[in-house]
Amino acid sequence: MARRRRGLPVDGVLLLDKPQGASSNHALQRARRLFQAQKAGHTGTLDPMATGLLPVLFGEATKFSAYLLEADKVYRTRVELGVLTDSGDAEGEVLERREVPALSVADLEGVLARFRGELDQVPPMHSALKHQGRKLYELAREGKTVTRAARRVTVYDARLLAFEGTAFEMEVHVSKGTYIRTLAEDIGLALGCGAHISALRRLKTGPFEAAGMVTFDALEALPDQAAREAVLLPVDVLVAGLPRLALDAQAASRLRHGQTARLDTGELPVDGLARLYHDEAFLGLGVVRAVGEIAPRRLLSTAVSAGSA
Repeated sequence: MARRRRGLPVDGVLLLDKPQGASSNHALQRARRLFQAQKAGHTGTLDPMATGLLPVLFGEATKFSAYLLEADKVYRTRVELGVLTDSGDAEGEVLERREVPALSVADLEGVLARFRGELDQVPPMHSALKHQGRKLYELAREGKTVTRAARRVTVYDARLLAFEGTAFEMEVHVSKGTYIRTLAEDIGLALGCGAHISALRRLKTGPFEAAGMVTFDALEALPDQAAREAVLLPVDVLVAGLPRLALDAQAASRLRHGQTARLDTGELPVDGLARLYHDEAFLGLGVVRAVGEIAPRRLLSTAVSAGSA
């Protein structure tokens, strides 16, 4: 007999404003308990020191997490010059202190310009990347260092917000996999004095922005489960960038049974993905196998209403 999953069948996306001091997993488990959800996951880990946008996916939304993991992100960070730490942030141990040269805004802007565009970035030891099955931060805590291959990342923009002589704040728009701590350290080295970050806040992940975030305090103040679930975004917001196809009852039935269906696929290319709907209900994703033919790619276990998105 199959074991019954504990909790409620909650489906949707929560744009959580992660508080400082909590790991992403701790925030996830707290949200899951609050919503009494059977299943939950998050996309894009934030360090405990960091705050801001952490999309939490409940139920059927977890099936589409990959589409958000690939998304660009926007952060605001404070960079402290002249102090290097082993983790690249204020929670690490100080390795070295250096004199900060007299810098002008023009000097700083000139260096920031060198870090816009495609960069080869070496991931930090204090990260969740794995080496021979172990997370790098676990090795770092044991005092070990391993060689990490540089990865190509893109800094679409690095905008100076404030400069105070020995510290500055900037907003950065980056591709997936970019480490802001490492970016700050590299900028500090280019300035000749080293640096670490003392604050980090994520403002945007893919299509989701800070304006839609909800704090734990706000969630806990809501009167009941229905009010909390009303805060959630529908599952299909995770794939809103894909073309939409409307299905008739016969096509919907065939796809739900794992079969291909004939319908007008418009200008969609072969192997192209599309969002599938029947009677305004989101069914999942389909893939074009041939002109006028679509097959199921990733379907919901049950039809989760997504309105007319």
